[in-house]
Amino acid sequence: MEQHLFQLLEAINKNAKLNQKKMAELCGISIGKVNYLINDLMEDGYLFNEKSGRNMRYFLTEKGIEFLQKGIEEFHQKKVNIHQEQLTEIKQAVILAAGQRKDFSKPAGLMTFDGIPLLKRNIEILQENGIHHIVIVTGYKKEAFREIPEFNQFQFVHNPKYKWTGSMASLALAHEYISEDFLLIEDDILIEERAIKELLSYPQRDTILITNESGSGDEAFVEIRNGYVYKVSKDIHQFNHVDGEMVGISKLSYEVFSKMVTEFKEYNKNPYMNYEYMLLDVARHYNIGYLKMHNLVWGEIDSQQDYEVITNKTYQILKRKEAEYRENQIKGYLIEALDVNYEDIKEIQPFGGMTNKNFKVTIQNKEYVLRIPGNGTEKMINRKEEKINSAIASELGIDTDLIYFNEETGVKISELIPNAETLNPKTAKRQDYMMLTTAVLRKLHHSGAQMANEFNVFEKITEYEELMKAAGGTPYPHFDEVRAQVMALKEIYQRMKIELAPCHNDLVPENFVKSGQDKMYLIDWEYAGMNDPMWDVAAHSLECDFTQEDEELFLSLYLQTDDIPLEIQQRVIMNKIFQDFLWSIWTIIKEAKGDDFGTYGIDRFNRARKNVNHEWIRGMMYEIKK
Repeated sequence: MEQHLFQLLEAINKNAKLNQKKMAELCGISIGKVNYLINDLMEDGYLFNEKSGRNMRYFLTEKGIEFLQKGIEEFHQKKVNIHQEQLTEIKQAVILAAGQRKDFSKPAGLMTFDGIPLLKRNIEILQENGIHHIVIVTGYKKEAFREIPEFNQFQFVHNPKYKWTGSMASLALAHEYISEDFLLIEDDILIEERAIKELLSYPQRDTILITNESGSGDEAFVEIRNGYVYKVSKDIHQFNHVDGEMVGISKLSYEVFSKMVTEFKEYNKNPYMNYEYMLLDVARHYNIGYLKMHNLVWGEIDSQQDYEVITNKTYQILKRKEAEYRENQIKGYLIEALDVNYEDIKEIQPFGGMTNKNFKVTIQNKEYVLRIPGNGTEKMINRKEEKINSAIASELGIDTDLIYFNEETGVKISELIPNAETLNPKTAKRQDYMMLTTAVLRKLHHSGAQMANEFNVFEKITEYEELMKAAGGTPYPHFDEVRAQVMALKEIYQRMKIELAPCHNDLVPENFVKSGQDKMYLIDWEYAGMNDPMWDVAAHSLECDFTQEDEELFLSLYLQTDDIPLEIQQRVIMNKIFQDFLWSIWTIIKEAKGDDFGTYGIDRFNRARKNVNHEWIRGMMYEIKK
């Protein structure tokens, strides 16, 4: 009813000569309803009429004009809720890196801090927060980005008209490579990691990041009205009040982004338009939120002067603040897990770890190891199973006591091994060390313990292949050929009727830690499960780069006999092939998500390809074909 009232008043205000039939047509209602509404409006003092010949003319009273004006204002403030779904996890990002700065001979994003390109730092932050699908829009010196090997996994889009276009033209080029909500970041922005974390978790799907005005002279000021973005401009004279400065990082829904691109392609005649103003155009009809972070450490590199100030001042502050943030984060894990006080935590030192972040921590003069899961491990490792299997290892006395394990986050705290000496491929070949490591494996394999899961390499291969596709990983050359050979070998292997036993399944030498003269521990049970014990033997042989003689010695010590059965030797070589093939896929997944393992993956794949032609394997293949 109210909508029809305003439509009728607006029609009369524009043309007093309208008859009721025409009013009905314009408002999309019946003549009877028009007559009814006019009578109501006249009774309430919003309209009066005058007869002009045979026709009746209608006019708005002063009260009617005020009523109409108020209604129009309220109507225009109403915006469409474009989203039917709640906040979604952000997995994609667009980095705008096309622009040229006159002071630099390379793109601003490639300017370095502590020897690390700014763009690399920002990408690592994105990856740490689960964003692996990254589109980089280039322009000026596009080839410079390709010189950084880690960048070659990302999607590059070139804007050949970067000299004559604004940022919206660059952003529009990314449209075909984006399929869901994403983070938009300008390549010249140095910013605290926490800003990206908070923006990603902010409940509004369309959100710009703002902070206090910097006074740089090049600010994009922002005005907020009714809780949403109302105005963005670099001209402060346009504002009733300023609520902050736009930082250059935004979170956009796919729906709003698509509307921005559509409006730009269909209506834009100004190639120099920047994306923030197109976003503002869309904000006339849809709510665009904001996240204001106070005391944010950040900077924008537009000139040599900016770079020097940021290098010498801003970046130094940022490093101190981020180090403090990480320390507080680590202490937060410890306080929650162990119910200790902040001041009880005396020391935090980083440890090694291939896929996790490990820290040696000292609490009330006692030393522990804190494990924080690494990037992307949550989809590859079942933490509930790991918790059970780790507890079994502790009960068997082959790992230290497990103090805390959060199966939701994967955070783990265990006692520090005293007088620890981590093995490496060289020390693992020493016979006295082999005696200790094989004793640990016998104790594990012969324990009769029932682990929480079965480690089935063929199921893992299928699982990892799906993860590889999802991550956008590229298989190595000859992948299908080697896979077919592995699957043929699977048939022979499964005929052996192998009795499964509790196994570690990740026997890199670094997972063996010697304590004192005669105690050896086995740590890190992420991949543990019931398996063929020869998997562990094969894994240790591969990871330590055993020679044939080394492997014979290790097997004889493990079996406690010099007479090694042929079937055992066959199972070892078969498990080597399965492992190399599996971990090569694992490497493809990890590198698709931003990690760099050098030649590790391709080396393992090539070794699997070589070993499928081992004389024992060829002999078994021949027997099966007969």
